[in-house]
Amino acid sequence: MSDYSPNRLARQLQRLDEVPAFARPWFRSVVLRRAVPFTGTAGLDFLEMGTGRVEIGIRNEKKVQNHIGGVHASAMNLLAETATGMVVGMNVRDDCIPLAKELKMAFKKRATGALRAVATLSDEQRAAMQASDKGEVKVSVTVTDEAGVNPVECEFVWAWIPSGPRKS
Repeated sequence: MSDYSPNRLARQLQRLDEVPAFARPWFRSVVLRRAVPFTGTAGLDFLEMGTGRVEIGIRNEKKVQNHIGGVHASAMNLLAETATGMVVGMNVRDDCIPLAKELKMAFKKRATGALRAVATLSDEQRAAMQASDKGEVKVSVTVTDEAGVNPVECEFVWAWIPSGPRKS
């Protein structure tokens, strides 16, 4: 997308380009966990943050496990919701705010080990977000476990609206 102008979030993350590549995911996760504290509580790892693709991981640790030792359904939802929200957040205009509008999650198979969620937007979807101060977008997301299985099928719809004046 040639006329893309980086928004506030994208500009902040571009500053991390000066950090050595091997340390960049760790620094990115620290910065984003501070911005959205619940993602830090769950231990989400922000592996890749781009305007067209966001990849986030979660380790299968005790704090996010269910009764059978896998990643809890709520943690899977947080993972997928955060990935889709971040890819929208990387594209929404600075005068707008993103809002989760709808989610569907179907649990298909038992998850094994750590999980990764990859959310993507097409160039057309990104262009629509830049062209309008209001709209909605269905964001594609795939969740994969360590065995290469997709334990859940997800569908997320995000809206964006003008941010308007902030109330104190």
